[in-house]
Amino acid sequence: MLVNAKFEVQPFDAAEALLRQPEEEGHPRTLVAFVDRGLAMGERAASILKDAAAHLARAAAAAKFKGKSGTSLEVLAAPGAPASRVILIGLGQGEDAEGDAAKPFEDFFALGGQTAAKIGPGGKAIVLFDLPDGLSAAHDAVSQFALGGWLRSYKFDHYKTKKKDEADRDGPMEVVVALADPETVSAAMSDSGHLADAVVLARTLVNEPANVLTPPEFARRASELMKLGVEVEILDEKAMSELGMRALLGVGQGSEAGSRLVVLRWSGGAEGAAPIAFVGKGVVFDSGGISIKPAASMEDMKGDMAGAAAVTGAMYAIGARKAKANVVGVLGLVENMPDGKAQRPGDIVRSMSGQTIEIVNTDAEGRLVLADALTYVIDKHKPAAVVDLATLTGAILVALGQEYGGLFSNNDELADHLTRSGQHIGEKLWRMPMGPAYDKLIDSKFADMKNTGGRHAGSITAAHFLQRFVGKTPWAHLDIAGTGMGSPMSDTNQSWGAGWGVRLLDRLVRDYYEG
Repeated sequence: MLVNAKFEVQPFDAAEALLRQPEEEGHPRTLVAFVDRGLAMGERAASILKDAAAHLARAAAAAKFKGKSGTSLEVLAAPGAPASRVILIGLGQGEDAEGDAAKPFEDFFALGGQTAAKIGPGGKAIVLFDLPDGLSAAHDAVSQFALGGWLRSYKFDHYKTKKKDEADRDGPMEVVVALADPETVSAAMSDSGHLADAVVLARTLVNEPANVLTPPEFARRASELMKLGVEVEILDEKAMSELGMRALLGVGQGSEAGSRLVVLRWSGGAEGAAPIAFVGKGVVFDSGGISIKPAASMEDMKGDMAGAAAVTGAMYAIGARKAKANVVGVLGLVENMPDGKAQRPGDIVRSMSGQTIEIVNTDAEGRLVLADALTYVIDKHKPAAVVDLATLTGAILVALGQEYGGLFSNNDELADHLTRSGQHIGEKLWRMPMGPAYDKLIDSKFADMKNTGGRHAGSITAAHFLQRFVGKTPWAHLDIAGTGMGSPMSDTNQSWGAGWGVRLLDRLVRDYYEG
């Protein structure tokens, strides 16, 4: 696995046997148990901790720990405890359950992240996955718990020569999750492990500096998916020029790094069935070009390829779990730099579709990349639907902040499927309006269209620009400028790049495109 943590499931009896063994010198054992707002544990957990119950109760009273959701209590060297360190984690429920009606605890994904944070880097722990009476868990609770823990353990410190945390020297976090019947969750655990690796891959791509992750290097890393059985095709500038991709190539012509188009294809569904297509904007660094950006925070523009990173991660997850679906991923990889060869405001380029575009602002470059990438995938692969992801506009940050990705679509069913998928895994989308009045704003006096409609409704006019290249194909555009990079820290992510969109696309394929 790519993550720096190990989660394995074992039956309670095996976990108890581990707890009876002496602790390794210098490696104190951690035992984690879940409690409700009455501080009650599950029956098996209570049995394992029965000799320490009185001390734990006193410690909870002294700390005013009530078992509320998101809170925890750490108790060291509790008399009678089978571990030097006991962590009680509150589920925030208990007394609300009526009679025998068990109330499900919903966010095991976040709970896994919270638990991993308490265990800490290099920690060795046994988690008693035993819920208090009155609480029940969904069928995927354990695998979601592990997924949250895996993702919380991710760090991007490859370029740090001095590690702040000495625990990192002790190797990965090692967690044994004890439960009644581990065999029932083994397949789901395997899937979650693949998904964790996929998100970590996307996070690392977003976090990498642009002097390392050039378009050719991005393409090379994406080509490693061949090991999973994903078919990979890489188009260089000569190949794209022959196809007429002047919109995409125009963005990268000021850079010394060559542009690339990467096509990732997974054929796990019925032979001949139309695929679902994902297209990612991959501007590995966006200076703005001749319409250069202000210096402040320009370093963040290394993350302007988060859409392509999400597509790469999703294709990794789909290939690793051998999804029974046909899926195509396309990455448009360029660098937007000012140079004597760079395109200028006022230039007119012809896209692969044959439509002409007036460049009025070279910093509205991502839509140019996507225009040719969308045309290519629709023309060559005839998808049943296409979804593009892009850190496209600052305007979506103004509208939605960092809580939601912006959703634009020409198809209500596809929009609904994406929204439901996002709700299921916590990567939320908000559908934005589209209409003819907005589309008129990108009409040009000199070409078929211009690449920006001005300040007002910036994310909407950008979506309308893309819509002109999809024809009647069901299409959705996800503007992830607020979620794809510089993401807020959460229980499951402490990284600048969150890998947002990987789990969303994987869920979409699982729920709506697999048999």
